Amino acid sequence: MTENLKTIRELADDLGVSKKKIHYQVSKLDTDLIQRLDGTIYLNKSAISKIKSSMGYSSNVELDRLDIHNRHELDSVLDSEKNKLIDEKSEQINYLKEQLDKKDSQLSTKDEQIKSLVEIQNQTQNLLDQQQRLALQDKQLLDEYKAEIKDLQALTSPSQNIERDNVSQKETTEESPQNKKWWPFRKRGQKND
Repeated sequence: MTENLKTIRELADDLGVSKKKIHYQVSKLDTDLIQRLDGTIYLNKSAISKIKSSMGYSSNVELDRLDIHNRHELDSVLDSEKNKLIDEKSEQINYLKEQLDKKDSQLSTKDEQIKSLVEIQNQTQNLLDQQQRLALQDKQLLDEYKAEIKDLQALTSPSQNIERDNVSQKETTEESPQNKKWWPFRKRGQKND
């Protein structure tokens, strides 16, 4: 008995509308089209078709034909739209791949430039290290030479002092005979006076 009947909820779900709209349409119907069992309202086929027609729906056969026709049209539209989207996305993917390839080549070029700059930096650092080592060696050699010069000056200084002493002694000995000659001369002269 309930196989040919539908509840308000079932009809609302089939039509994709709210239960309130179906209740409103049921309130317009004659009571002989409505069956109540255990507090539930059941609608027969004639009640369902009246509700559908009052809501702007055609009969089931027409709805099925329209649905099939609409589905075919919808499928063809969807297929064409899907193909357009696929073509657009393929173009976008190709463009992005080209851009990625460009970026990859730019990145590889940048990587090579960075490597060469790092090599140049390492070479420059090595040259600076060598220059600092050479400067340190030059300073050490200069300090050693200064120390040797001081040692040599210390060795030559006493001999120069000795030579100066010898020279001054010679001068004094050369002067002293003159003084001796002169002093006695003078002393004689004083005595004679």
